[in-house]
Amino acid sequence: MRKVLQILLLIPVLYMIILPFFLSASASTRTCSRISINIVDSSDYHFVTKQHLLNLVYGNGGSIIGKPVKEIKVPEIESRINALRELKEAEVYTSIDGTLHLFIDQRNPVMRVMPNEGGDFFVDEDGFLFRRRNLFTPRLHIIEGNINITPAMLDSVCILDTMIKNTILKDVYHFVSYIDNSSFWSAQIDQIYVDGKNEIDLIPRVGNHTIHLGTFENYRDKLRNLGAFYDKVLPEVGWNKYSVINLEFEDQIVCKRRQ
Repeated sequence: MRKVLQILLLIPVLYMIILPFFLSASASTRTCSRISINIVDSSDYHFVTKQHLLNLVYGNGGSIIGKPVKEIKVPEIESRINALRELKEAEVYTSIDGTLHLFIDQRNPVMRVMPNEGGDFFVDEDGFLFRRRNLFTPRLHIIEGNINITPAMLDSVCILDTMIKNTILKDVYHFVSYIDNSSFWSAQIDQIYVDGKNEIDLIPRVGNHTIHLGTFENYRDKLRNLGAFYDKVLPEVGWNKYSVINLEFEDQIVCKRRQ
């Protein structure tokens, strides 16, 4: 009985000793059988396609299917994919069955930025700016006008970082974050225009008028006043009566009649 117990106890030990040698031998002969690509939120955003990712995997070396796994330069592939600014994170690894796995997490854009000096960008929910490609354009708040895009922003520095200075884009980001937390304002405000004095005009989706916000100072109070104006005044006089609704002055709404 004692010998039986000793044998039973010895089996797991032998297994742990032999297994690494077996895996090592298997790994040395294992070839890449397939490529599995998992793109998070692929139904919402189409910043990258599977074919685009496959091109980055292959590089200049062609297909890797059938290639020994030990010859696949996984860190290089991961680095090439992570260089895409549209991606929040990319993870590349192989599994024991010879599959090369790509796990792709795309950025979640909250606004599109089109400065006067040119360029077309997105800013994501974390405050990172990246260039717009022609592949896909989600419907977002459009920010236009006098917006300074700094070299640091283009070099992957978050717009909320303390080293980012001399740009109104931080204020725009906070404003967009605020209105996106309101189902009404998120749906109502379509475009945001920054003029040469860093004053703000809002273009609504409903109503043929411009909302002059002035600066971003006290914008919560200004929107609260505008909400009351929408509820109590415009239903009586009509949504197209005024061409400009001016919120610039504290606790006042000054309207310009349509000619």
